[in-house]
Amino acid sequence: MEYIENRIFDEIKIGDSASLIRKLTMDDINLFAVMSGDVNPAHVDEEYAKSDMFHKIIAHGMWGGSLISTLFGTKLPGPGTIYLGQTLHFRRPVALGDTITVSVTATAKEEERHRVTFNCECINQRGEVVISGSAEVIAPIEKVKRPRTVLPAVHMHDRGARHRQLIELTKGLEPIRTAVVHPVDRNSLLGAIDAALVNLIVPILVGPEAKIRAAAEAADVNLSPYTLVASKHSHEAAAKAVAMARAGEVEAIMKGSLHTDELMHEVVAKDTGLTTARRISHVFVMDVPTYPRVLFITDAAINIYPDLDDKRDIVQNAIDLAHVLGIENPKVAILSAIETVTSKLRSSIEAAALCKMADRKQITGGVVDGPLAFDNAVSEEAAKIKEIVSPVAGRADILVVPDLESGNMLAKQLEYLAEAQTAGIVLGARVPIALTSRADNPMSRMASCAIALLLAHHKRKMMI
Repeated sequence: MEYIENRIFDEIKIGDSASLIRKLTMDDINLFAVMSGDVNPAHVDEEYAKSDMFHKIIAHGMWGGSLISTLFGTKLPGPGTIYLGQTLHFRRPVALGDTITVSVTATAKEEERHRVTFNCECINQRGEVVISGSAEVIAPIEKVKRPRTVLPAVHMHDRGARHRQLIELTKGLEPIRTAVVHPVDRNSLLGAIDAALVNLIVPILVGPEAKIRAAAEAADVNLSPYTLVASKHSHEAAAKAVAMARAGEVEAIMKGSLHTDELMHEVVAKDTGLTTARRISHVFVMDVPTYPRVLFITDAAINIYPDLDDKRDIVQNAIDLAHVLGIENPKVAILSAIETVTSKLRSSIEAAALCKMADRKQITGGVVDGPLAFDNAVSEEAAKIKEIVSPVAGRADILVVPDLESGNMLAKQLEYLAEAQTAGIVLGARVPIALTSRADNPMSRMASCAIALLLAHHKRKMMI
């Protein structure tokens, strides 16, 4: 066990010193912003702050006060110290990633009131003084030795950050004409308008005109910049949107306030739909706060009980999407309840078969492994404990679920219990389909549109 022990007033000599080393991370900056309420872009916006190099956050005391206080409270003098005041001068900016050595040195003692004056100095990794000054404390007079308190880990996650990165990938791309199907409520209408305002889509609003206009009026939205294609009801809206996609009038479809099966019924219609040689499937693109990368979950919305051939296409669709989003060699985990093959679990047998299909180049572009249970697919520690040797275990980019029920529950659990941000896209059709939920927030809808835009432009390049 680690202990902290003080040095009482009588033990401190002029010239005694203590130090600590700390590297400035974005988590430090964000945590300071959360605690102080300071959202000055010079502190929390990396791009804006590059010229200022975060020196103001130091001036607010995050390091200049807190780290010096840490030395006084834990090292010199240590537990029982009362911090009276400080005078600090901020001489140089401190950049994200700088490593700072913080030191305090005793320079004077006052016997009667047990006060000690310290010289304070912070030096960066280049040997430059960034903060200097002095501080005064009341040193303890009784000896204290206590176990060091183990502080809980603080994980700072910028909700939606990875989805904003997806949107950033679309910069410079021309927005695509998108049929927005039945946007008759506030969420679905604003989702389309928000995506239009950031140049992701050119929305064609397809649905009952009176209902769309009523939703716009309730949301205080001006519809004059947008095209409206009237329909009698949601079924007809879906049919018209699919027909527009078949005719090349739109490059994508976005689901509004209607049931998924209504839209997909028209998409998969034999003679009038948007099917291709590839099985249609759905992918959730998820920003999970506790996971270090974007996580794809498939299929959780279209294929209820996919067979082996369906799953081959489901896997390939997800790999192809990962490529478009910048993941060159995605790691694909085929999920089952356990990580061994058994005749009692069909999902484990199909997982093994899919791995062999990848070996035989029936699935290409990714590293496929399974069966893997969820824990050892996303946790390297769990995989290590279970002695699973795999290039995918603990590092999966894509999770392929056994069936729609398990996938939908997994995605919703991550969204509502782990605060994951979701985006949804349908693949394998002639055009990408942003399959948003009626409960999705604006960022989820915009991220879904961003993915559709990236897919549409990728398709254009492939056709050249």
